[in-house]
Amino acid sequence: MRVGFLVTCLVDLMRPRIGFAAIKLLEAGGAEVYVPPTQTCCGQPAYNSGDRADALALARKLVGEFEACDYLVAPSGSCSGMVRKHYAELCKDDAPLLARAEALAARTYELTDFLVRVLGVDRTPGTFTGTITYHDSCAGLREMGVKAQPRKLLAAMPGVTVREMNDAETCCGFGGTFSLKFGEISSAMVDNKCRNINDSGAEAVVLGDLGCMLNIEGRLRRRGDHATRVLHVAEVLAGFTED
Repeated sequence: MRVGFLVTCLVDLMRPRIGFAAIKLLEAGGAEVYVPPTQTCCGQPAYNSGDRADALALARKLVGEFEACDYLVAPSGSCSGMVRKHYAELCKDDAPLLARAEALAARTYELTDFLVRVLGVDRTPGTFTGTITYHDSCAGLREMGVKAQPRKLLAAMPGVTVREMNDAETCCGFGGTFSLKFGEISSAMVDNKCRNINDSGAEAVVLGDLGCMLNIEGRLRRRGDHATRVLHVAEVLAGFTED
């Protein structure tokens, strides 16, 4: 099974160890992982900003890089959701490209969903001790159906206690360019999220999208909380949690 791994822009630039953690999990589950060396962006920022021309160019590039793989997997519900849910609309005026994009979209998964539903993973190689709470990132939850999968994997880890926060499914206020366009609204939303995290009493908040991680961690620190850890689910499951 050849799995094409979409690193994502943010992981590549801001927290590469998420990518290495994800690859470790995929390989431990029996996958042969291929990382296209020329990959860049899925096109989502351009798409969300109305720049269809650049988004289409990036979609065409990504399809060409990954279509020979059995699956495409990303450590992000946002980027996997872009391919799975939005490439068809983006490519609708180019029939040959549309057919290729739809074929790839059908084989595109968010990381924990792929581990559970395709590879059948029920135990992961990482170790972690402590209480965590899980934030459901919007695209992963609503576009990719990711809810139970990360919780199942985390709960199976010895030493981990999963404690649900209030409104776990409510947006943190990041939303890609939303946080730039509507800064005051975004700040109020992430403040609410941080309060719920703190009220849960968990030592760490775990989630599946780095954009949300950066938003939440930045606000926690500005609120004076330097103790609560903010971790990607791949980091915890693979044991990549040491700073």
